[in-house]
Amino acid sequence: MHPGPLFDISNGYTEEHWKWDADTKSPAAQLSSCQQVVCFHTDPVTESEGTAGVRGTKGFTQGEHYWEIIFVEPPYGVSVMTGIGTKKAPLHAGNHQYINMLGMDCEGWGFSYKGTIWHAGQQRKYTKPFYDKMTVIGVHLNLYQGTLTFYQNGKNLGVAFTNLDKIREPLYPIVCSTAPETELQLGVRRCRFISLREQCLYTILQNLEDKINIDNLPLPVTIRGQLKEF
Repeated sequence: MHPGPLFDISNGYTEEHWKWDADTKSPAAQLSSCQQVVCFHTDPVTESEGTAGVRGTKGFTQGEHYWEIIFVEPPYGVSVMTGIGTKKAPLHAGNHQYINMLGMDCEGWGFSYKGTIWHAGQQRKYTKPFYDKMTVIGVHLNLYQGTLTFYQNGKNLGVAFTNLDKIREPLYPIVCSTAPETELQLGVRRCRFISLREQCLYTILQNLEDKINIDNLPLPVTIRGQLKEF
């Protein structure tokens, strides 16, 4: 594990606690008990029969969000990807479909270890491939500017995608792989909200119990509506 965050979080960033979603993943994805580590294609008999993915428990519509994906083992095979997607982004492709799944359609924006980025079925050269064990990929989603930027072991690789502020639905962290025994671990997760309104809404949500119905809160209807959207 690297000694600390590779992204400058000194300017108003606070910790987030989302994990990998046990209910929104490929059957070929296995999660650790803490839901911060995902292993793909672990069956010793069948190994990999296609492409498997998993989505984060939190979708983002506002603010800035930064998280790290640690490649516990060296990436290999047709595709191992990190990035974001909507709820419609596919998380499984069986029948020996070994594909760059994150970005194969308009619902995902993906970065492959081979150095390419994908969206709407189109790829573009982005950086050099990486093959090292314990490589850390940072993902910075800035919904004020509408940009998605990746970092590799602390190095800013530049803006990969733009116009994400125009997507009118939540964007979720996603990883996927075609390779057996791929192990990816969540690292630092941080967020920042610039306006006082956003900061207040975020603070309220962070202090609510998971099962509380927002409609039952003793708050004005307008604020309850903003909490739901947030």
